[in-house]
Amino acid sequence: MARSKHIQQILDRLPHEPGVYQHFDSEGKLLYVGKAKDLKKRVTSYFTKQQHENGKTRLLVSKIADVQWLITPTEADALLLENSLIKEHKPIYNIQLKDDKTYPFIVIKKEPFPRVFATRQFIRDGSEYFGPFPSVKTMHTVLELCRKLYPIRTCALSLTESNIKNDKFRVCLEYHIGNCLGPCVGHQQADDYEKSIDAIRYLLRGNLTEVVRLLEGQMKSAAESLAFEEAERFKLRLQSVRKYQAKNTIVHPTITDVEVFTVVQDARCAYVNFLKVQNGSIIQGHTAEVKRRLGEENKEVLEAAIVQMRDRFGSQSRTIYTPFLVELALPEVTCHVPQRGDKLRLVELSERNAKFFMRDRQKQLEQTNPEAATQRILETMQEDLRLTSLPVHIECFDNSNIQGTHPASACVVFKNGKPAKSDYRKFNIKTVTGPDDFASMREVVYRRYKRLSEEGESLPQLIIIDGGKGQLSHAMEALEELGLRGEIAIIGIAKRLEEIFFPGDSLPLFIDKRSSTLKLIQHLRNEAHRFSLAHHRDRRSKAALHSELDDIKGIGSVTRHKLMAHFKTVIAIRQATEIQLLEVVNLKVAKSIIQHFTEVL
Repeated sequence: MARSKHIQQILDRLPHEPGVYQHFDSEGKLLYVGKAKDLKKRVTSYFTKQQHENGKTRLLVSKIADVQWLITPTEADALLLENSLIKEHKPIYNIQLKDDKTYPFIVIKKEPFPRVFATRQFIRDGSEYFGPFPSVKTMHTVLELCRKLYPIRTCALSLTESNIKNDKFRVCLEYHIGNCLGPCVGHQQADDYEKSIDAIRYLLRGNLTEVVRLLEGQMKSAAESLAFEEAERFKLRLQSVRKYQAKNTIVHPTITDVEVFTVVQDARCAYVNFLKVQNGSIIQGHTAEVKRRLGEENKEVLEAAIVQMRDRFGSQSRTIYTPFLVELALPEVTCHVPQRGDKLRLVELSERNAKFFMRDRQKQLEQTNPEAATQRILETMQEDLRLTSLPVHIECFDNSNIQGTHPASACVVFKNGKPAKSDYRKFNIKTVTGPDDFASMREVVYRRYKRLSEEGESLPQLIIIDGGKGQLSHAMEALEELGLRGEIAIIGIAKRLEEIFFPGDSLPLFIDKRSSTLKLIQHLRNEAHRFSLAHHRDRRSKAALHSELDDIKGIGSVTRHKLMAHFKTVIAIRQATEIQLLEVVNLKVAKSIIQHFTEVL
């Protein structure tokens, strides 16, 4: 199916993550909201199918002019977010496909001897609600698990203290079969009952470690007592607990009328994500690109962006969650920095969406302007490494030797973020004896920049040393001897933890493993290692092919091959008489061979 260049670029940038996607027409009107286990595969399928299953889908695809998406931690979370967005925006292509039901919750009712049951109604009476559950089956599995582990009442009796004292109730069948301990007739006291409710609350919050430990102990104890049927029941419960995820990480019914703001940034721009949470559900999400004019920090960017985005969306929420404390001149608005639980997960989800938006923008820039993408990478590196100038010209050094034999080194050169292979250089170590990487690094750095200085060639803005503090300090000594200290920035990279070392700084710098800066440094390091190792192998190969015959005057490669073909070994040539040698070579060469081996002996 034919598709526009804009749509193709979007498809190329989509992540392989679960989430929700939104289709818009050319006028910016929302057409459809859908969920996906893999956003890239699902959205791409709209445009790659030769024939869609119905005319409605074909019509939808023909109108799609833009696609936006929000990532979620799981597919179940995507289902809940999809439901929230559909209810909020009512896209035309979703109306016939979705009902308006509310997802089920499990509630711990606020009452004497609290009941625990399923509900679709959220009543603000002080009761505790857990969920929502995207699957009714999952919800009932959890509810059944709670009741099996901790016997509690299922009746709707009013178990007030006076009613119990006045013997208004009688035990029911649930008591006789062991599903209830009879609080209605005083057989179970309130404090003991509350312990069961606390344990259920603990389970519903997803804290399953203690539950798993308890069930494992019960299963083991039953098996040791040869009560295998009981052990099997505990085993099935244990499997249910391990499969169960009690809460979704997107929404929680106690979180309502809340806005979440987070920010990430690269060398040029900041990206601010906004999530709107209403009645426990995310109903809106948006990420805005913010131009940084004066190199503002995240705190300054977020403070300005919150005011502008609230005005843009007409927000009236009085509670805002952010990843760090911000100062807002907004009356009756409170800013919170969540530390744990669902509130923190909302902030983390917002931050993930901001990061994906940033990477999407970067990929989009690379698609439309490769030179601008390279400029962005170099600017990011300049900022991450605190360089005084843009690292347009970078050189990286690496040493190779095996127990000090055939020591070699190599220098690779990158210009504008790309290998400049014509400028690569190989070095044979001349002044160092034995396996001394530090001294070898000092020698090659000195030789490289002494020659560049003498020939008037341009110097790099950044030198990378493949090694830790030892190699870096010796390379720095070479620059000092040449009077280049402060003229060229130099860093070392240690392989084990990818630590970045600066001269004179005992503590390393750790760069985000996904950052373009570290990826470029690793590319340089790996290329230097490859080039140095190839040079080292060449030297070893040449040494292995060297023959003692090559040291004899008058013997070239042709004569050497004739002698080896006739005598098979050098030992046989050494032991041969002049007459035997004359069968292969002339008299002059025969005498040279005899004289050489006589002197050696």
